[in-house]
Amino acid sequence: MSRKKIKIKNKILPDIKFNSILVSKFINIVMKNGKKSLALKIVYSLLNMIKLKINKNEIDLLEEIINKVRPMVEIKSRKIGGSTYNVPFEINDNRKNSLALKWIVKFSRKRSGNSMIEKLYDEIIDISQNKGLSIKKRDEIHKIADSNKAFSYYKWNNKK
Repeated sequence: MSRKKIKIKNKILPDIKFNSILVSKFINIVMKNGKKSLALKIVYSLLNMIKLKINKNEIDLLEEIINKVRPMVEIKSRKIGGSTYNVPFEINDNRKNSLALKWIVKFSRKRSGNSMIEKLYDEIIDISQNKGLSIKKRDEIHKIADSNKAFSYYKWNNKK
C-alpha cells in the first residue's frame, strides 16, 4: 500500500458579486503575482463595461464566449518506438473551460492597448464575431487533431 498522501483538491468558491464559480475562475486566471484585489477590479469593471455597452446579461455573455472558445480535444505528445506522435485526447468540461479562460487572458495580454480591461473587452468582442486569436488557437488545435486522428489509438497505451 502506498504511503504517499493524497492531496485534496481545493474547491473554488463562487465570487461575491455574481455568485458564480465561472467568474471566480476567471478572476483567478486574470490574477498575477497574487494580486487578487486588482484582478477583482479588472473583471468586475470588464463585466460592468459589457453590461453598459452591449446591453446583455454579463454572465450569460461570458458563458457564451467561453463556449465558443472551448476546445473539444487536446493534443499530447506520445513517444512510441523512437518516434513522437501528436495524439488527440478528449478532455472533460472543467479542462475545456480552464483552457478557454486561459487562452482569452493570454491573448488579451498580448494585445496592444491601454488597460487590461480594454484588452479583455476587445478580445471578447472579437470572439463574439468569431475573429479573436483564441478562436484561431481553438481552430488550430482542432485541425491538428483531425490530421492526427489516426494516432488516437496510442492514447490507450501508457507512456513507453
